[in-house]
Amino acid sequence: MAMHPSDTAPDLGRGVLHPARAAELITVDRLAPDPEVARFVEYYWLVRWDLRGRPPYEQKVLAHPNVHLVFEAPRARVYGVDRSLFVRRLEGAGHVLGVRFRPGAFRPFAGHPVSGLADRSVPAAEYFGPEADRVNAEILRAPGSSAALADALLRPRLPAPDPLAAEAAAAVDRITGRPDLCRVDELAAELGLTVRRLQRLFAEYVGASPKWVLRRARLHEAAERAGTDGGLDLAALAAELGYADQAHLTRDFTAAVGVPPARYAGAR
Repeated sequence: MAMHPSDTAPDLGRGVLHPARAAELITVDRLAPDPEVARFVEYYWLVRWDLRGRPPYEQKVLAHPNVHLVFEAPRARVYGVDRSLFVRRLEGAGHVLGVRFRPGAFRPFAGHPVSGLADRSVPAAEYFGPEADRVNAEILRAPGSSAALADALLRPRLPAPDPLAAEAAAAVDRITGRPDLCRVDELAAELGLTVRRLQRLFAEYVGASPKWVLRRARLHEAAERAGTDGGLDLAALAAELGYADQAHLTRDFTAAVGVPPARYAGAR
């Protein structure tokens, strides 16, 4: 999901914290998958950095409700939904390629509820066989061929369409398109589901609860606004996002990001 245009917040993707600083040190390219693969994959992301002669840098990200396959040293890994603050330490020079699966779309690959992957990562070979590590080595040698190599790994392993995966994706899309939506029962009613069925669907296919996804969507909006609007009215933003008051927004934001929204905004 692209960020709103801003001179001080380059389009590194919503959820990347302090994007102006990040843009000084890393580049992020989004690569389109093969159309057949695109039924399961939103996009590939290629991150490059060159910090030679500079101190290491820690990039912090408020993750999305997506599973990722990441080609990186020393071997490819599958990352479940990270429900805390994801921190990646970068040093020297290098690159990684990530495969961002559509919400719910990794469940047919996994063959088990993706809630078991939450807040952890596992070797990609567990799902894609030893070929994943061979492709990983090629991508690390030749980032320019990354998309084609990832397509070649995934295309012959694409599972049959799963209507429940599509249902989970539609539910997540409803949330991300409505940052003011803040109640699980409201979401369930809009989708024509019971709360219990919605919770089971998210545990099985998304890897995080609908309550978490609702909260994270609001925090993405709050972080983006705090990072781009120097005169942000936090009380108005809290009301707009459905928080009871500014204090509630501040507590939620601080717990997720590590600093209050006013301090985060001041670090622009």
